[in-house]
Amino acid sequence: MTWYLAAFLSAVFAALTTILAKIGIQNVNSNLGTAIRTSVILLFAWGIVFWQGGLSGLGQIKTNAWIFLVLSGIATGLSWLFYFRALQLGDASKVVPIDKLSLVLTIILAGLFLKEKITLAVVFGSVLMTAGAIIIAYAK
Repeated sequence: MTWYLAAFLSAVFAALTTILAKIGIQNVNSNLGTAIRTSVILLFAWGIVFWQGGLSGLGQIKTNAWIFLVLSGIATGLSWLFYFRALQLGDASKVVPIDKLSLVLTIILAGLFLKEKITLAVVFGSVLMTAGAIIIAYAK
């Protein structure tokens, strides 16, 4: 599988996640909904690790990696809590474009912290993504 295909499938399932969550979160506390979703993800992810025999790699993870994986988990949890609350309060078609500004923020952070090259084309694309998100989110 190429990274293009994996990224596209990620986008497909992220879209399904939004629609299914918007339907499921009706009349449910958004934090409770996030906890239910997270529990399913936890079981699903560990099930895949066990099925693929990947548990043996657990002891090989270095302390630095643990720290960043835990911090990433905290950031993910906070993202999901705010995302579910936003979905509960707003239209999915308006919430998602603002949420996807994470693309632009990731590009900026990748340049700052990971020293990834940000070309003029990337800047232009980021400006277009930001403008598109704002236009979609505030369209009547």
